[in-house]
Amino acid sequence: MTETETPARSRGRPRRITAASMENAALFYLRRFDSTAENLRRVLMRRVRRAAMHPETAVDAAEAARWIETVVAKMIRLGYVDDARTADLKARGLFARGTPPAMIRRRLMLLGAGEAEIDQAIEGIEDGCADAELTAAATLARRRRLGPFRPAAARAERRDKDLAALARAGFSLETARRVIDAADAEDLQEEIRTAD
Repeated sequence: MTETETPARSRGRPRRITAASMENAALFYLRRFDSTAENLRRVLMRRVRRAAMHPETAVDAAEAARWIETVVAKMIRLGYVDDARTADLKARGLFARGTPPAMIRRRLMLLGAGEAEIDQAIEGIEDGCADAELTAAATLARRRRLGPFRPAAARAERRDKDLAALARAGFSLETARRVIDAADAEDLQEEIRTAD
């Protein structure tokens, strides 16, 4: 190594945590992901815990917690963090992929959304259809080519596995049977339309 070269920072050792680095980390994270305030706190606390594993980068936990609260409050004030918006976006995205409302509720709780935001997001997806669970199950079946979306020759032998796939995704047995036992995709879509 010559005089002008600087030694590479060890990959295993994080940088020292400061108030500015917490804000920069939050901005970097929020550029890539929509987040709730609680989730952002968790992300920033993980950085603090990782730094605490190395004596040369450790900071006082109470001071780091104050920095995190300041950063989260600033991100909320600037509009970068909005729990209601995040819950709504996540709920709509999960529903579009065929996730049942009960599982969406659990996922939003894990993300740190509040009960009011979760209720509002679930109401938002249920407003568009009378039977949100059936609609989501049909969406998942279409995506994974289950039941009426499977070639007719293979339907009977794969029925139990298709039912199990929907059950593992969080759908009730009744809903799974309605989807998997539908005569064909058009009949299933008609049943969804008449439920509306």
